[in-house]
Amino acid sequence: MSATGTGTGRVVVIGAGIAGLAAAHRLLQRGARVTVLEASGRVGGKLLPGELAGVRVDLGAESMLARRPEAVALAREAGLAGRLQPPATATASIWTRDALRPMPKGHVMGVPGTAAALSGVLSQEGLARIERDADLPRTEIGDDVAVGEYVAARLGREVVDRLVEPLLGGVYAGDAYRISLRSAVPQLYQAARTHTSLTEAVREIQAKAAADQQTGPVFMGIEGGVGTLPLAVAESVRARGGEIVTGAPVTELRRVPADRADAAARDGSRTGGPGPSPAAADARTVWRVVAGDRVLHADAVIVAVPAPVAAGLLRAEAPAAAAELAAVEYASMALITLAYRRVGLALPEGSGFLVPPVDGRTIKASTFASQKWGWIAEEDPDVVVLRTSVGRYGETAVLGREDADLVELSRRDLRAATGLDAAPVATRVTRWTDGLPQYPVGHHARVARVREHVAKLPGLAVCGAQYDGVGIPACVASAYAAVDQLAGDLSGVAELTANPVQSLHGGAGE
Repeated sequence: MSATGTGTGRVVVIGAGIAGLAAAHRLLQRGARVTVLEASGRVGGKLLPGELAGVRVDLGAESMLARRPEAVALAREAGLAGRLQPPATATASIWTRDALRPMPKGHVMGVPGTAAALSGVLSQEGLARIERDADLPRTEIGDDVAVGEYVAARLGREVVDRLVEPLLGGVYAGDAYRISLRSAVPQLYQAARTHTSLTEAVREIQAKAAADQQTGPVFMGIEGGVGTLPLAVAESVRARGGEIVTGAPVTELRRVPADRADAAARDGSRTGGPGPSPAAADARTVWRVVAGDRVLHADAVIVAVPAPVAAGLLRAEAPAAAAELAAVEYASMALITLAYRRVGLALPEGSGFLVPPVDGRTIKASTFASQKWGWIAEEDPDVVVLRTSVGRYGETAVLGREDADLVELSRRDLRAATGLDAAPVATRVTRWTDGLPQYPVGHHARVARVREHVAKLPGLAVCGAQYDGVGIPACVASAYAAVDQLAGDLSGVAELTANPVQSLHGGAGE
């Protein structure tokens, strides 16, 4: 919609996670008048800063991909340039077959370019199975295929079960045998379409990456935690004149005649600010947004909430899009953060470790946060912070346990993996119920259908983790594409449709 590009438009953003805040930030840069409505009492969504034993920690996502520009650039725009920090160590391990083993190099999301790359993690039989890839006939992957299904057919199940599964599980808390290759590992999907051998396709990806000569860290954190990013963006939004209202769940989203919106404004209905702009008055219809006793009328709306909530909001005006969104599944997980006294504590080197589900452990990863992030170690040198994660798609029993039980289960696995037997001085369990959208086979087609239905309604766009990638850069890119769409520029949406943002695992414990 051109109004947002000319500086005269009024836009309501529903949802104050990082996607909604990024959209609001970009809209204000372009001169729009913006109100952000958030159902909960805080901004940030799955990014949550906290404190344990006097040390600032992340209670949600802890790092962001730095090889994509969106998230790091947004942090800089929000005044955090001086607080950006790469991990202090990029070395991680995998806890499999009763031992901590160095995380292999030379793979793409666990898929190796050579059998030797996985030496030490796989059995001799598993390594021999990888070698057969070069002799197998071409595997047609069609429009999409599950990562696990395709990789197992080419390289054997051991590659999937021991490495691909824990890496993908760290990103999606999902099942590698259900997750879409096209959406979750897009570069591998594209390469696999043009190669007979999967290992050859991986080597080509690696060669291109080497030729690009990308420098700098792959991941980036923020002093004080990545959870401070949405707080800084929200502050910048307010400083630019944007309004953010928390505790304001939206209960109605409808198109109404512009003259009715004018009448409502004249009658004194609460609109949260000035009445409809001249651009809205000239239009046939505008958007009516109801949140509690607030009734807002806007030229455009960006829906930046999880799929189930978006489905409810869009049901009246875009029932086909709502049906697609209602079918999106989510995985739940919990993060257990533990603080220890450093005296007498000895941990393995590195940032932490991943755990393949096939090994039957409770935790799926652990991050040695004080070793991974320099700012945590500096805040209190006498305190060591670790965190573990539990819960995968379809797992409900473990997440039904009490907090104290999750702490004890985590301590048991940490003891078995590292020998750590000390009692923590403080613990925190953070539950992310339905926190991670799942990307099953055909996810890209569902997203395309949602956007096709949404595009039929003027002044409406969607963004968030359920579309083009679950990482922070993906959410920001999705937000920017939504803003561009409102201005009539569909290039951002087209780019994300063709090239989803791959979400990588940041070492351990994501």
